[in-house]
Amino acid sequence: MRPAATIILLVILALAAAGCGGNEPDPGTVRDEAMRAGLPPSHFVRATPDYFHEMDDNLVRGSRPSYTQDEIEGRNMWMVWTGGNDRLWNRLTQDSLGSFDLLKTISSHRQLGYGRHNRWAYLGLVNEPCFTEATGPDPNRFGLWLDARDPGCPPDPFANEKDYPGVAVGARGKTVAVGSYYGEPTGILGLRLFTNPDFDENARRRWSSERFYNDKEYYSDRDLVRPYRVGMTCGFCHVGPNPIRPPADAEAPRWENLSALVGAQYFWWDRVFNWMGTKNAGSVFYQALHVSRPGTLDTSLVSTDNINNPRTMNAVYQLRPRMGQAKAWGKEKLAGGGLDNKQFNHYVAADDPLAVFFAKPDTTWTPRVLKDGSDSVGALGALNRVYLNIGLFSEEWLLHFRPLLGGKPISPIPIATAQKNSAYWLATEMQSLKMARYLLAGSDPHYLKDAPDSKKYLGDDPAAVERGKVVFAEVCARCHSSKLPPLPGGLDLENANGPNYLAAWNAYWAWTKTDGFKTAMRQKVTEPDFLESNYLSSELRVPITLLGINACSPIGTNAIRNNIWDNFSSESYKTLPSAGSITIRHPLSGKEMNYPLPAGGRGYIRPASLVSVWATAPFLQNNTVGPFEYSPSVDARMRSFERSIEQMLWPDRRDVDPLFGNEKSPTVGIIDRITTDSYLEVPESYISAPLRPLVKLSRKIFPFLGGDGAALRVGPFPKGMPISLITNVDVLGEDLPPAEQDAHKERVKNLVKRALHDLKGQTDFGAALQGLAEDMFALAKCKDLVINKGHYFGTDYFKEETPLGDADKRALISFLKTL
Repeated sequence: MRPAATIILLVILALAAAGCGGNEPDPGTVRDEAMRAGLPPSHFVRATPDYFHEMDDNLVRGSRPSYTQDEIEGRNMWMVWTGGNDRLWNRLTQDSLGSFDLLKTISSHRQLGYGRHNRWAYLGLVNEPCFTEATGPDPNRFGLWLDARDPGCPPDPFANEKDYPGVAVGARGKTVAVGSYYGEPTGILGLRLFTNPDFDENARRRWSSERFYNDKEYYSDRDLVRPYRVGMTCGFCHVGPNPIRPPADAEAPRWENLSALVGAQYFWWDRVFNWMGTKNAGSVFYQALHVSRPGTLDTSLVSTDNINNPRTMNAVYQLRPRMGQAKAWGKEKLAGGGLDNKQFNHYVAADDPLAVFFAKPDTTWTPRVLKDGSDSVGALGALNRVYLNIGLFSEEWLLHFRPLLGGKPISPIPIATAQKNSAYWLATEMQSLKMARYLLAGSDPHYLKDAPDSKKYLGDDPAAVERGKVVFAEVCARCHSSKLPPLPGGLDLENANGPNYLAAWNAYWAWTKTDGFKTAMRQKVTEPDFLESNYLSSELRVPITLLGINACSPIGTNAIRNNIWDNFSSESYKTLPSAGSITIRHPLSGKEMNYPLPAGGRGYIRPASLVSVWATAPFLQNNTVGPFEYSPSVDARMRSFERSIEQMLWPDRRDVDPLFGNEKSPTVGIIDRITTDSYLEVPESYISAPLRPLVKLSRKIFPFLGGDGAALRVGPFPKGMPISLITNVDVLGEDLPPAEQDAHKERVKNLVKRALHDLKGQTDFGAALQGLAEDMFALAKCKDLVINKGHYFGTDYFKEETPLGDADKRALISFLKTL
């Protein structure tokens, strides 16, 4: 083997070692920690108190909301139940080559540059009330700099080991406490602290908190065992400042300033998932995460699909009318493992309103929670899947793919396996109905009129607001209202999901252009109760050929047939036809190119709800249209809203990549590029001992290969290179049609051959990589790299209809503020 090939192989082996964790058992043969400890799922189903009663303030119904005991326990589940996923997040410290470490993220050590005092501004994470910042090492918590409970506050009831006894495995009950199965609060809402069952006597003797914060060689050791693991709840991605009760100080909110359902609109994923934050900007890992604007993340990051596609964290609004829309048009057929999903009917009486959303043996009526409409197996299935995606039963889940890095064929995780081998999964199934009831009860809108000092934003001419309603009826309501005129005869959207969907959609779209639709819609939108119980979305799958948005999120592959979420997508989804093809821009030449969209579920997106749209800017599915404001004040939200909605309606104001010069057209926009020369660093401990001498030898031959000792430092990945040329490379091509796979494999071989040739004797890795960019683009799983384009309705860019004039656009904005 040539020396250059040796280098490439070493890098691949090192990365593979980080991701595979050694010899692994066969899928379907492992049990979770709770089951291994002999605990039945009923162990985790216990009454919980109304601890979060001061949250979720709203005045929609004239008074603060109140909840039943089931709804209270559902909110508690949302806020504190992790289902044993602390195991996953601990494992990812290895798979990320040490870049990710939640135990660092929750700390306030001065070496980090962040802590409780600036956690909101820097990380975008919500400080839990009743805590103070660490000022030194805590001897009761192994010298870690963790938030301390305010002695003036009552204890967290969920941390009570007596009431909620935890899972006694490994070192728990020996060198560390067993603790509660809800863990302890960390001082950050949505993150809970658990003792590490691997922290045995040997690990305790080796542990040094001082070195953990200060010694890179120590904390980069892949074999380092930490005393705690950090678990994640649903609340982590959904708790945020209440738009109508904003905190005076975002770093020190009170409970009444917080909403559990508004969405984590402010967190910086490139800092949360990368504990060194902006200090690590010269890392390729940071650059890959940096494409996530505040309030977005790539939900397929762990079970990677080799598509960099961050999506906004959903606010949960108007779930009751959303379920009504599901009953109208959300009919889906289930098959295979999808039939193992729990439905409301498994738990409720026949006369319960929730009993109408499933009919035996295989039909569900479901909302579409994920933006691509893929989690289409029923509301409970959608909720339960989220727990797997954040690490529940990671013992099994991680056997079906290689986390973060990919490069291993993906197989579905069967629900039947979780039901057989995971007590945590069964306990989650048993309790998710309560969580659903909470979401139904607590998802009222936040109206601008109920926010402090809002009158200055609602003083528009009443005639303009009325005109805005008309514009909304004619241009927006067909996708952004759940109150619509009756469908014309022969148009059956309820039974359309599946292979004939596109034809039904096209018929629907044509109908919404008619005078009959517009006349009826104008009448509806002017009715006094139009906004009451209106989800402000149709929940239909809209083909992106019409929307013109970036394609990477809609063509994600996690839910297609035989992929990781196969059991959580319907047969109707899997048989959707291709939406057609779109025009994209080549990221190197800037030229237009035709891009066919695959069939089998991909190529569609559900319309975002416009409920409380004034509070949820920036816009589009990836928060790329409009400016971000880190303050949750009403003034800051409105500044972001006004500039963002202007960019939506006047798209020529959106940012454009220098590649396109002064061009203004529907296909141009921003391309995410590496912001500074960056490197891939692999610590020495991630490289097996037999390979370390070869690393040192190879460094002498290839000057571009850096690093100390046997560590690897590969780069630079040059500033200005589109980051998705790297992250989107599809090595396996396993999701391509069979007829295309051989040609794809040939392209991979050609790329490797050319890389070996160009790297031989090369001192400038960046220059060699630039030379390979065209070949890398040919292997990209998503080739659409312009991120802030699309949704041009009512503008000059949308050629199907007459554009709105400026006065009508302003009138529409006046109305949208009231939603």
